[in-house]
Amino acid sequence: MSVSSDSTAGDGFEHATEESVEPLSRDKIFHILQTQRRRDALRFLKETGGTVEMRDLAEQVAAWENDTTVQALTSDERQRVYIALYQSHLPKLESEGIIRYNKSRGIVERGPLADQFDPYLDTANESAYEVETKESESSDDEIPWLRYYRVATVVGIAVVAAAWLGVPPVSFVPNLIWDVLIVASFTALSLAQLLTDDE
Repeated sequence: MSVSSDSTAGDGFEHATEESVEPLSRDKIFHILQTQRRRDALRFLKETGGTVEMRDLAEQVAAWENDTTVQALTSDERQRVYIALYQSHLPKLESEGIIRYNKSRGIVERGPLADQFDPYLDTANESAYEVETKESESSDDEIPWLRYYRVATVVGIAVVAAAWLGVPPVSFVPNLIWDVLIVASFTALSLAQLLTDDE
């Protein structure tokens, strides 16, 4: 990357007057994105589109990480993410030219290389959504079968208990026949599920 910067704007950042940004290799991009906090920080900067306070960035990353809202965060959750971003992740992103980070003023903005990460951030978000959707669809499909197995189990236990206690008319049928019927019902359920899932 070759960047020539010679002016400092009122926002506290040095802005490049002439930039020629070389594309990063995929390996470099994936290395940067291997940390969830970095991905979340870049995602937040992309969504806001401008200069943000480091505190706001850390709070949103902490909220995503803890699957909660910014308002519901505990001070420990905030501090843990703030320290990691302050000491490690933001300096790393700045040294690579991906963000501009003014530590003394506590402000962050996208750098000249940030655009190269956008397609990967979009893909990561879409993939997470697709996985979540598929999981919810597959769990919806499994629910009827789970109910069928539960009913068969309850009926089987009731029949065995009734036969053991000698409750008529269950006690009039030999136990071996009840055993065969219970095993046959589970076998039929298993085969039906197997055939349905293959379709």
